[in-house]
Amino acid sequence: MKVAGKVIVVTGAGNGMGRAISLNLLSKGAKVIGLDINMEGLKKTQELAGNNGDAMKLMQLDITNREAVEQVAEEAVQLFGAVDGIINNAGIIQDFVSVNEMEYRTIERVMNINFYGTLYMVKSFLPHLLTRPQAHIVNVSSMGAFAPVPGQTFYGASKAAVRALTEGLMTELMDTHVEVSEVFPGAVATDIQVHSGVKNAKSVADYSEDDFKKANANITVPSEAAETIVSGMEAGKWKIIIGKDCKQMDLLTRIAPRFAMKKLAEVMKKLHAI
Repeated sequence: MKVAGKVIVVTGAGNGMGRAISLNLLSKGAKVIGLDINMEGLKKTQELAGNNGDAMKLMQLDITNREAVEQVAEEAVQLFGAVDGIINNAGIIQDFVSVNEMEYRTIERVMNINFYGTLYMVKSFLPHLLTRPQAHIVNVSSMGAFAPVPGQTFYGASKAAVRALTEGLMTELMDTHVEVSEVFPGAVATDIQVHSGVKNAKSVADYSEDDFKKANANITVPSEAAETIVSGMEAGKWKIIIGKDCKQMDLLTRIAPRFAMKKLAEVMKKLHAI
């Protein structure tokens, strides 16, 4: 589905990858409804869009509130008269803590935002999307969905659930006008750790994308991630992999899964003492 002239809803549009996706869509002639729990972040995204910002509507939303999501779905359709696609990007990670040490309230928060938030969006918008001549659902999973990272077990579990939900949708919607894509990002230079409340997280806000390209060859910058997602969406790709690290791990986990798990464990133990 070409995005020009289409109305696309983006969750987590107030920062990071969601902001970059929104800006990319606007630059290609789409109308964007940006959703985020942080209204100030949404306003910043709209400001960064410049003249294209006129084609963006902002709506504050906690995606873990099912009733609020259902209401926003109705209001979003009224804003432009229709919605042609949703990109479920909003998500958080957890503190780098083992299963044995993690508190249930943190586990529930990760699952509520990453999985149930995505589920509520899909369930609330799908009836309308099925009425459109063309529509698209994009769900952002993670490399952690197929490559278990020590200290991020519940994050990985939540994203694996998103993967299963998305692939189930693909099979159910094959004979409809609604296309479905799943996205697997590797490391992306965003402030997800800061926004997730991870202890001792460092912000990337003071670094430019050029800084990251020069210093971190294996980290994808948000603008590149956004371009990969939107171009993949337009090409009708069902699986969109972002970053060299994710491509390598996708291959390695299929060829030698036990070896991949061992290597991941060794790296994470050095970094976070898990």
